[in-house]
Order: sequence, then C-alpha cells, then structure tokens
Amino acid sequence: MEENKCSLKTILLNLDLLIATVCLVILIALTFAGVIWRYFLSAPFTWLEEVQLACMVWIVFLAAGPAFRAGSHVAIEMIADMLPESLQKVVTAFISICVVGVIGYLFWRTLSFVELFMESGRATSLLEMPLWIVYGIALPSYIDMILSYFYGLHKGVKSEVKEAASSGE
Repeated sequence: MEENKCSLKTILLNLDLLIATVCLVILIALTFAGVIWRYFLSAPFTWLEEVQLACMVWIVFLAAGPAFRAGSHVAIEMIADMLPESLQKVVTAFISICVVGVIGYLFWRTLSFVELFMESGRATSLLEMPLWIVYGIALPSYIDMILSYFYGLHKGVKSEVKEAASSGE
C-alpha cells in the first residue's frame, strides 16, 4: 500500500512533466503521421500546424518547472563559486529576487495577454481552439517555476555541470 502512495505522490509532484511528456508524444506522433499523409497519401492535415504550435507552447512552459527542480537551466556559476561563502549567500538571495521578479513580471504581462484573448474570443483559424487555452498554460507554469526554483534551492539541487565536477566525471 505504501508503494502506491509513493508512486501517486511522485506522479502528482511531477504532473507538469507528465503532461509535457504527453504533449511531446502527441507532437511527434502527429508530425510523423502528417509526413506520411502529406507525402505518401497526398492528403495533408490542414490543421496540423495549429496542434503543433499548441503542443510546443505547452511543452516549453510545462517543462520549465522540472528544469528548475533538476538544476537544468543555464547558469553561469563560476564567479559566484569563487566568492566567500558569506557572499555566495548574498548572491543567491539576489538571484532569487531576480528570478521571482522576472517571473512575476512575465506573469503580470501574460495575464493581460490571456485576458485579452478571453474577452475577444480569438481562436485558431481551422480548429477554432481558443487562444487563451493555448497560451493560458503560461500562468500556472510561472507559479510552478517559482515553487520549483525554491524547491531546488531548498533541496540543494546542483546544476548538471556542478554535479559532473563534484563526481569527478
């Protein structure tokens, strides 16, 4: 019974990554099918580009949180690592303020963007998929990014370069 709780907990904690993975599988499968239909059956999917765009937007935003949790975002840490430990804490605090500030600003700007799409009722031309659904994923993703950033900071997640350097690879 305990294993089920752990796996359910793991799934819930990685729901963003799971949905991004599903979107990636859909993107790859539809792109492959689109090539087959276009070039071998001479019957292209006219709607394929709209679905591909939506999948790519969702993949990018949903995978950003897990990238923070895994320390996979690009970071230039060499200068901060050369500083004394007390200054490293100051730099970490400054970086945290910058991360929250930038993501908060993006949230605020995206909110008005998504509200505009909701009020205007704009949708994609062929599938008539509401654009607020396509781009609305950014809003919960920004919150996920901030939570994941502080989770990684709290857990002491190192970037991939630091991991490789500390393990002697």
